[in-house]
Amino acid sequence: MYPGKYAVQHPDKPAFIMAESGEVVTYGDYEARCNRLAHLLRDQGLQRLDHYAIFMENSVRYLECCGAGERAGLYYTCVNSYLTADELAYIVNNSESQILITSQACRETALAAMAQCPNLRLCLVVDGPRGDLSGDRAVVNLDDAVARFPTGPIADETLGMAMLYSSGTTGQPKGILRPMPDEKPDHNTLLFEFLQNLWRYREGMVYLSPAPLYHSAPHVAVNFTLRFGGTAIIMEHFDPENYLALISKYRITHSQLVPTMFSRMLKLPDDVRNKYDLSSLEIAIHAAAPCPAQVKEQMIEWWGPIILEYYGATEAQGLTACDSEEWLAHRGTVGRVVLGEMYIFDDNMQPCPTGTPGTIWFTNATEFEYFNDPARTAEASSADGSLSTVGDMGYVDEDNYLYLTDRATFMIISGGVNIYPQECENLLIVHAKVADAAVFGVPNEDFGEEVKAVIQPMPEHPAGDELAEELMAYCLEHLSRQKCPRSIDFEDELPRLPTGKLYKRVLRDRYWADRKSRIL
Repeated sequence: MYPGKYAVQHPDKPAFIMAESGEVVTYGDYEARCNRLAHLLRDQGLQRLDHYAIFMENSVRYLECCGAGERAGLYYTCVNSYLTADELAYIVNNSESQILITSQACRETALAAMAQCPNLRLCLVVDGPRGDLSGDRAVVNLDDAVARFPTGPIADETLGMAMLYSSGTTGQPKGILRPMPDEKPDHNTLLFEFLQNLWRYREGMVYLSPAPLYHSAPHVAVNFTLRFGGTAIIMEHFDPENYLALISKYRITHSQLVPTMFSRMLKLPDDVRNKYDLSSLEIAIHAAAPCPAQVKEQMIEWWGPIILEYYGATEAQGLTACDSEEWLAHRGTVGRVVLGEMYIFDDNMQPCPTGTPGTIWFTNATEFEYFNDPARTAEASSADGSLSTVGDMGYVDEDNYLYLTDRATFMIISGGVNIYPQECENLLIVHAKVADAAVFGVPNEDFGEEVKAVIQPMPEHPAGDELAEELMAYCLEHLSRQKCPRSIDFEDELPRLPTGKLYKRVLRDRYWADRKSRIL
């Protein structure tokens, strides 16, 4: 994030607006805030390649906390604001962060984590009471801390970047470290230039951000908006009708969503969906989780052929993408390779035939490693280091379009048959009585594993045997018997991250808790 030239060209233009509160931060104000914090970070001894962490909800102060690091050659880690103190402490320690920036809403968790972080020298709180908040100058209000510093840039400005962590949906989170070019802050990386073309970014765009800023995709999307001198509208929390209202109110041109947001908007009453003017929207991008084909079809029918899908991990070792026309011609695909080179290999690292699922590997389009974790870096790499994988599985068709089946960690082996639960999940999620669904393997004495579905019903449809029988019959109508759940349980709410990813491991672990071994 280095929109310094726009602070000169049009300092009074809104850089971003908070959707709920209506707070506006202009380019001039944003530049001054970033620079003051960059001065403070230098004053605290942080030099190029050092680390700090940000732990807060979507706040009007969030972006300056990132932007300061972008100007000071620092790695900054945006942390999931829903984590516990223990989880936060793990990331702070693992990332070697020296400073933690938080908010009043997250302060209690942050302070509890600090007790486990011996190398954390300072905690800055962006709002709430002023002054020394701990009695020992270890916890300080951010505005007080930066008040003595100038609003101009630091003398040794240099490019910084995020070091984000994987979500931890399949294990302990991993810090994804990329080499930091020794360049000025306005330097555009190759990945930036590639994504600006893929996402069709342009000057003057108005971007609507409905997701948490700690996650890679919304973080990058807002970053790019500011680099193009656009205006970002940042939702504090996603609400389906409010999202549509914001498109109409601000004449949104670009947005990036996750499939669960599509599902929630499609379940709005027709009169609500049709009362907002969405004609300004030029492109709607989605990623992060597989999108059920029926949901995608309905969205294209509603919004027109402006929906772009891409598949890739935070590691950015490779990407596939497809526009609406390509998807309609290859229903269910996540696109063809647009960055890097892709291979589908079996367990022996041999190429899989067309249509046969295997593990997805990419040549590394961008160099990365898992920070302080050479073992997991090696585990995700081929023997010669030329390829990497995040464990996703899929296959390609005769036109080299990729179709995801599931993560290797969630494949069910029942009676020697490999079952990919994503297909059943996609079917259940579009049922009118289902708000959310998870499908995974649970112990079965005869077959090793059997298919289990856990359902979050819509509020107006009570959980119980009647609904379970209806959903099992529904699955049997559309899927082969071996892919269908043998039983269905219900939860008030599934543990889905705000980024759209289902925290399936938490659910599955309950069913394997009394086992000496499990399939992971």
